[in-house]
Amino acid sequence: MLAKVLDNSVLVLNRYYTAINVISARHAFTLLFKGAAEVISHDDEQLATYDIVSWIELSQLKTEFPEPYDEWARTPSLQICIPRIIRLNVYNKLPQKTVKFNRRNIFARDEGRCQYCSRRYPMSQLTLDHVKPKSLGGQTTWENVTTACVNCNTTKGGRRPEDAGMRLAKKPVKPKRSPLLKVKIRSEKYRSWRKFVSEIPTNGETNGTHASLNGHS
Repeated sequence: MLAKVLDNSVLVLNRYYTAINVISARHAFTLLFKGAAEVISHDDEQLATYDIVSWIELSQLKTEFPEPYDEWARTPSLQICIPRIIRLNVYNKLPQKTVKFNRRNIFARDEGRCQYCSRRYPMSQLTLDHVKPKSLGGQTTWENVTTACVNCNTTKGGRRPEDAGMRLAKKPVKPKRSPLLKVKIRSEKYRSWRKFVSEIPTNGETNGTHASLNGHS
């Protein structure tokens, strides 16, 4: 259970409060215990910062954290609230504008749906399909890789969709911002990210404390 909780996502800000990355809670705690970062917490527009010692102390006052959107890392002798946002103490670079091409971002871009039958599936039941098969010269790119359920992928086989009598629900394209981030900031669980990450800009430009992020594994 502890391992699962530590896989939760944490938004990372640079020291100028610009969003630059999304990492696991496990990685975030490593940075906090090294003194390389601090926790950022805000509620009702009130922003506060905590080092790891004061965050642990605050975590003992469970009434300070609203339910059900906060989760806890628990050991026999300690319980710590999983932070939603941390700020690096010295890092001041801006986020990269290129979205990382990886399995998780493709699933997020396609919203967990098979792009042939349009049904939603758990990630474990989806595969990645080359629209133009590799055997026919298809490349492993954003524009040629899409999600497909096992049945549709098997039916299509090593053919183009039109040759298999199938149609794509939507044409695969390279996203301009992290698809995973877009999914998360729509969730109440990560509502605190909205102060630092705008859901509207898609051109990689920053606006005040808002910034678009690249995807990360």
